[in-house]
Amino acid sequence: MGEVWRAADRFRGGDPAAGIETFHAFSFGSFYEPDNLRFGALIACNEERLALGAGFAEHPHRDTEIVTWVVEGELTHRDSTGTTTLLRAGDLQRLSAAGGVRHTERNDGDQPLVFVQMWLEPVVRPGGEPEYEVVRGLGDGTPYEVDRAGAVLHARRLRAGARSALPTAPSSYLHLVRGTALLDGETLHPGDAARLSGGRRREVVAEEDSELLVWELGEE
Repeated sequence: MGEVWRAADRFRGGDPAAGIETFHAFSFGSFYEPDNLRFGALIACNEERLALGAGFAEHPHRDTEIVTWVVEGELTHRDSTGTTTLLRAGDLQRLSAAGGVRHTERNDGDQPLVFVQMWLEPVVRPGGEPEYEVVRGLGDGTPYEVDRAGAVLHARRLRAGARSALPTAPSSYLHLVRGTALLDGETLHPGDAARLSGGRRREVVAEEDSELLVWELGEE
């Protein structure tokens, strides 16, 4: 597929009968592609769509950095540390599972919920205590560092015609949340992603008002 991976090629999972639609960018659960296991520290990038009242039952995680970006609606998060949080569009959540944590995610709001959830493999010693953080309305140009995975997330909102330079990291991963944007002469649509290597300078040009998430990663 080259550098650009199309939304239409994502594996469709979830449980539609229960109001959960999931679109996986990497091998996940019963979906296995030996040549599509990860990109750098990134081991999952799932677009989740939850109908009213739908949600994931309590389930465990361990030694995983879980970063969630809410696109539309309201996400209710509860975990075994006693944390309960309501997240809205533009909010970012990080859950460091460390030595083990259980959580639930639900749409208890009054409109459909859409969020992008990204999992990263930590570079620190396994185990330890879970960590939890929420950033409300992460500003453009404000990098969010996930030190435990050696990665940095950039959330970009671009007006039509605007240009944005991408990180010149050894590798980077771009996920287009909304709008359309041009990368190296190729148009990206919502749900499309680009897996970039080599550390050379690139830029994205918004063809219309757009929102994108860009991970600055180490070597693949």
